[in-house]
This record gives sequence, structure tokens and C-alpha cells, in this order.
Amino acid sequence: MSTTQPTYDDIMRLLQEVSLRSLETDRQFKETDRQLKEIVEQSKQTDRKIKEVTKSIGKLGNRLGDFIEDAVRPAAVRLFQERGIVVHEVYQNVTMERDGEGLEIDLLVVNDIEAVGVECKSNLKVDDVNEHLERLAKLKRLSPKYRDFKLMGALAAMVIPDNVARYAIAKGLFVIGQSGEHLEIRNDQAFEPAVW
Repeated sequence: MSTTQPTYDDIMRLLQEVSLRSLETDRQFKETDRQLKEIVEQSKQTDRKIKEVTKSIGKLGNRLGDFIEDAVRPAAVRLFQERGIVVHEVYQNVTMERDGEGLEIDLLVVNDIEAVGVECKSNLKVDDVNEHLERLAKLKRLSPKYRDFKLMGALAAMVIPDNVARYAIAKGLFVIGQSGEHLEIRNDQAFEPAVW
């Protein structure tokens, strides 16, 4: 078996080829690095845009909640009087704080012995129901002037999925929603609200 030794020219050609491939590989690495930097920058821009959109949606949700609150406030007297709850006063955006603990109720509908804490949402979810139940559970503790009141709760929303409405009603809350051009309490007439 005979083997031929590479010549000087063969070695130089091979070194030149390796050098060219190395330069091409280096160029490809630089191009890949540039593309990765572009992708990272685009990703940062996308993240910023998502945050802006999320913030805008949150503000819109708050505005829709405010819209519901503004619609429920004047209707609250009629709605609760239809259920035998006389209404003397309706307070909006009630904030209570005591001993480092606080809460906010969108609407507080009161007479001399009864109060209904109303939470207003654009799209009612089970978590909203649970949060309102927690709010109602601590209202009397944070505002002792309501200690002897019969405290009840209600939820009002533009969008109320049936399962969420059933859950809220099962928890003893009034559910207020749109019916045509008017707001109505969706609980049947036999409904007995929970009392805190």
C-alpha cells in the first residue's frame, strides 16, 4: 500500500481552505448574533406593547365597572325596595380602614337597620364572588356603626355567566344584571339573602 505525502502546495491549499471556512463560520456567527439581538429587541418591544395593552384593558375594565356602578346607584332604590328593603341612602366608593386592615365597597345601600354592600364588575367571575364574600365578612368589624345592621350583599355586572350567577345566589348574594334597557335583580322572589 503506497501513501503519497502531501506537497507543500497541497498543505497551503488546505490551510487556505480552512482559513476561508473559518472566516465564513465567523461571518455566520456574527450574522446569527445580529439576528439574535434583533429578536431580543423585538421581544422587548412586544413585551412593552403587551404591557401597554394589558394596562389599557385594565383601565377599560375599570371604566366599565364605573359605568355599571353609575347605572346601579340610581336603580338601587327601586331594585331593593322591590325586594322589601327600604332604602334611605346610597353611598358610592365606601372605604373603611381599621387596625391596618381595609376594604372598599362600590355601593353601600342603607336604611336604619339594613345595609347591602354592592360590588360592580364589567364581567363577573367566581373570584369576584369570593372576594366580595370576604369583604362582607369583615365590613362590620371595620365599621362598627354597622355592627347591629342586617348586612347583605349584592353583585352587579354587565356580563354574568350563568354558572357564576348560580354560585353567587347559592352563596346568598343578590345578582343584578341588565334586562333590556333596565337593571333587574336576577334572584327569584323566594330568594333569602345571607346575612352577616
